[in-house]
Amino acid sequence: PNLAFRISFLLYFLFFTGLVELITVTTPQKYVNVTKGGNVLLQCMFVSTEEETSSLTIQWEFDSSSAPAVGPEQCGVASSKCCMRFSDTFQICYYQSGKVAITSSYEGRLQPPFSPEISKNASITLSNMQQSDAGVYSCDIHNFPDVEGRSQANIIVNVFEKPSVPFCSVHGNVETGHPVTLTCHSEHGSPKPAYTWTRADAAQATKTLMLPQVCNSVSPATPTGVLKFSNVSQFEFGEYQCNASNVLGFEACTVELNPELGAGVIAGAVIGAILGCVLIALVVWFIVHTVKKQKYKAVNVAEFLGSQSGVRVLPGVRKLS
Repeated sequence: PNLAFRISFLLYFLFFTGLVELITVTTPQKYVNVTKGGNVLLQCMFVSTEEETSSLTIQWEFDSSSAPAVGPEQCGVASSKCCMRFSDTFQICYYQSGKVAITSSYEGRLQPPFSPEISKNASITLSNMQQSDAGVYSCDIHNFPDVEGRSQANIIVNVFEKPSVPFCSVHGNVETGHPVTLTCHSEHGSPKPAYTWTRADAAQATKTLMLPQVCNSVSPATPTGVLKFSNVSQFEFGEYQCNASNVLGFEACTVELNPELGAGVIAGAVIGAILGCVLIALVVWFIVHTVKKQKYKAVNVAEFLGSQSGVRVLPGVRKLS
């Protein structure tokens, strides 16, 4: 405690006597959006009252624990805790005295600062951005003796991806008066896709049946794109289309709500069961026929050996040697 107090006192003394310099690190970016597979420039500039830059150090760190997958306005909620991720903070780039150290996972993808001592620019460029690269990037700069001031700037990076083609399916007994559920889900997409069901068959005018759902990643297993019929009627039979969309576009899938298809599935299952039984019967017959054939050959061989020795060998009885 005494040592810490002495160091703090010394720093304050140097600061007020003008022997400690100040540094200011800034960035014009707060949020940066980039498409999956694209490149992104993370801007970081600094101003130091110390003209000598031989002691300049620049450190870039990555942390995905504090970054929303998208901005709060895109999640449809007031809190930026929507779509949170949890991970560790680690260094991705370190610059000192003209030498650069880049973390192995970023080698070939990270372009380090160029002559920051002269340009006062510590910006970096990242290429081939993936979902795992979404998070908070921190630019931390020191130039001794500038041990005071605002030495860090943070940038939140969102990596966007168009929804993958969704998978549509029907659940329930597709008959009048029965509950039926249609489900739609895309495996990929950032921000999380919103799902919209429409009546797509030509017999009915196309109309929206379910509004897009608000982003919700509290539980990744929470079902989305669900359309329920508590008591399906003949007027609701037909073709339905599900659109999975986000800021980059949409993909769609269709499904047929038809009682005849349900009956066809049942008939197919019955026919499949019958064919299975026939196949099993054929296998059993083949095995029995093969065994009988082997026994018949064994009897013929035994009779032949008995006729050669003058002794008749009864079926199933071995000849004693």
